[in-house]
Amino acid sequence: MKTFFRFFLGISFFILVGCEGYNHPNLPKVPVNFTIYPNDVSYLDLNWAGGHMYFTGGVNGIVVYRLTDDQFLAFERACPYDWDDEDEPRVSVEADGITLKCVKCGSLFKILDGSVITGPSKYFLQRYNTKYDGMILRVHN
Repeated sequence: MKTFFRFFLGISFFILVGCEGYNHPNLPKVPVNFTIYPNDVSYLDLNWAGGHMYFTGGVNGIVVYRLTDDQFLAFERACPYDWDDEDEPRVSVEADGITLKCVKCGSLFKILDGSVITGPSKYFLQRYNTKYDGMILRVHN
């Protein structure tokens, strides 16, 4: 029970003081503005808290993660460390469901805020704004 309570407090903290719309210092500014219907069967992996899906857009794609029933997070898949490499490094959700990893440089990031856990990256992942009305999720910058 204590573990659940600590986890809940941690998530609540990041929800209240998260870096909404964080602008990355060296990634190109790319317009992002799309909508999805997370409860539709087309987006089955977003139908529950902890689910995620990958989308085109941004610099190298976007990962959308469902944190709770009514809150979503969206991060750029371009690694802040080597985003302009010709191999187009991609950040992916790890099997644990709580970290993101760059497959090129190995940097690990927290899925709650995009902050660096370990690796050569010194910057947070680019985070996009999300707005969910219970039916439609809008991802934008």
